[in-house]
Amino acid sequence: MAKPNYVRSGVSAMLPLFGFISLAGCDLTWDKPDLAIPPPEKFRESKLLSSTPIGRGPDFAVKFGSKELTRLVEDSVGDNLDIAAAVARITQADAQARVSSAALWPNVSMQDIVRTTRVPGTTTNIGSASTGFNPATNSVQPGGASGFSSRHFGFFQLGLNASYEIDFWGKNEDASYTARILANASRFDRDTVEISTVSSIINAYFQLLAAQDRLQIARNNVAIAERVNRAIQARFQAGTASVLDTAQQESVVARERATIPPLEQTVRQTRNQLAVLIGRTPESVNVQGGSLTRLTYPRVAPGLPSEVLLRRPDVAFAEAQLASQEFSVLQARAAFFPSIQITGQYGLQSALLRNLGRPEAIAWQIAGSLTQPIFDGFFLQGQYDLQKGRYAEFAALYRKQILTALADVENALIAMKETERQVRLQAVAASAAQRALTAAEMRLLEGTIDIITLSTTQTTLFEAQDLLALARLAYFQSATSLYQALGGGWSPTTRNAEIASANAAYEANKGLFP
Repeated sequence: MAKPNYVRSGVSAMLPLFGFISLAGCDLTWDKPDLAIPPPEKFRESKLLSSTPIGRGPDFAVKFGSKELTRLVEDSVGDNLDIAAAVARITQADAQARVSSAALWPNVSMQDIVRTTRVPGTTTNIGSASTGFNPATNSVQPGGASGFSSRHFGFFQLGLNASYEIDFWGKNEDASYTARILANASRFDRDTVEISTVSSIINAYFQLLAAQDRLQIARNNVAIAERVNRAIQARFQAGTASVLDTAQQESVVARERATIPPLEQTVRQTRNQLAVLIGRTPESVNVQGGSLTRLTYPRVAPGLPSEVLLRRPDVAFAEAQLASQEFSVLQARAAFFPSIQITGQYGLQSALLRNLGRPEAIAWQIAGSLTQPIFDGFFLQGQYDLQKGRYAEFAALYRKQILTALADVENALIAMKETERQVRLQAVAASAAQRALTAAEMRLLEGTIDIITLSTTQTTLFEAQDLLALARLAYFQSATSLYQALGGGWSPTTRNAEIASANAAYEANKGLFP
């Protein structure tokens, strides 16, 4: 969709010719910002290896080994309302491209007129009760009852009007390219929304499973605390434990029971969140969930930084936005130069309807006009500077998006490595805490342990198991972060397909004129 070079050379060649009639004091120079950001050869947290795209939505979800998760992701791609809104924005962008391109073609309209005019006699005659003044003969003649007479005139027209602006400076073409590239950007935005939605679905499902794991841990901990409490109560009945010992263990039991309601709340609210993400009411969705321990962690190679930049739809969106703004700058610059307009009219005109079909009734007109801005209070200069400023803004955002994309991958790789390590270490801690509690309960039965040590051992186990569940959640969410950082299965092939889709939408249903 690049603009032909001859348009640029034509404008440049004519600048001296019209320089003397351009707006006084206008500066048409433009120093474009430097966009160069050479990507690194490899990611710091990964080996130098190329890779294939990670796989879009359902293809990525299936790697976790959960049919329910895969079904939820498939439903979200088809029914999510954020994606539906993004699709509607595509329709708007396509329509705007048609609107902005309309000036490239002639404007033809039909103008049919049927008109009858009555001219009152009081404006053309001077009369009295019995006489009237005839201007044609400069004499007074007998008239009607009042001495005045009115006249009727008819006018009938069947015709066409046409107008066309010669786009010598490329102003209208620049406007067309601006809107058409934004139509591409709207498709890239839709893909970004899809990736974000899929990530939200997967993460919410992980949160549900983690909450169910923690809920099961909490219930097991309550059972452990109650078992210990029964043992202490038995010792109290035997006179080997004090009221303080029993009260302290009852506090442990109550504290563990109090952890259950927030987890129950999280489970039910997360199910509702999943329902909204797939575009349904909470009552119509039944998500069973399960446990994170039953899922498979997918292994994904990030590939090269240069590949990642081509796989990110948000980078493509920023690039398209920048390219579109460049044509807006050129459009603002072209407004400084003359506008050449051609108008024409062709049709039939007659004072009597019966004469409308005669050859003598044919009427036509053609005219050309040239409009050159001379002075407008620096309005055009302000518009030009405004568009250049917006280009500088989009250039900075484009550079930032590139840096953000590279940092996202590095951060996801770091999270993947460190959370995996955290899960291993926390599992060791939970296992050791379990062994410590088992030993403590044995000593409790033997009567050789104090309640404070037992309580501390219980608390250590409960916290270690809960932290293990949270670490496992962070570990699986790191896979989702890497999926999102790598562009969610997007690729240059997808980019080309989206551009082809936008072009097809522009070309469709043109009718007589595009």
